[in-house]
Amino acid sequence: MSLKPNVSQADHAQGNLEADLVIVEYGDYQCPYCGAAYPVLKELMKEFGSQIKFVFRNFPLSEMHQYARPAAIAAEAANLQGKFWEMHDSIYENQRDLNENLLMKLAEQLKLNIPQFEKDLESTELADKVDSDFESGIMSGVNGTPSFFVNGKKFDGGAEDLFELLRENTGD
Repeated sequence: MSLKPNVSQADHAQGNLEADLVIVEYGDYQCPYCGAAYPVLKELMKEFGSQIKFVFRNFPLSEMHQYARPAAIAAEAANLQGKFWEMHDSIYENQRDLNENLLMKLAEQLKLNIPQFEKDLESTELADKVDSDFESGIMSGVNGTPSFFVNGKKFDGGAEDLFELLRENTGD
């Protein structure tokens, strides 16, 4: 399966934004497997961040994970204040305690403008962004989280396997 739509300005990306190697993760903030992949991906970015562009797309499995969608919307709201990755990281680092209160607490810790944040949480635009990420995952053949795509092709493996792939590709 290949990635639809292609990575664009609408996506959240970090690392080397000009890199030839583009890794996309479809993730759910409450999914324990995504939680386990998070430190591995952090390590990956530390080692290869100058050589890859890493993109995160929302894929909240709302039926299983009651806080996945609110968390996704909270990260999108933080994004409007320039703190998407900070919120993304904080949610994963506190995943065991994830609930509505935690999201507010993290927003305060990140020194977000809280009235603005609360207003943005209600925004249909942000809900639509999360839904369109989710729909793009469905179109791309994502059936669980985390799911990875490397240069637009579905990657059959986990975060650890990405390490292997990068070591092979970068000649380390």
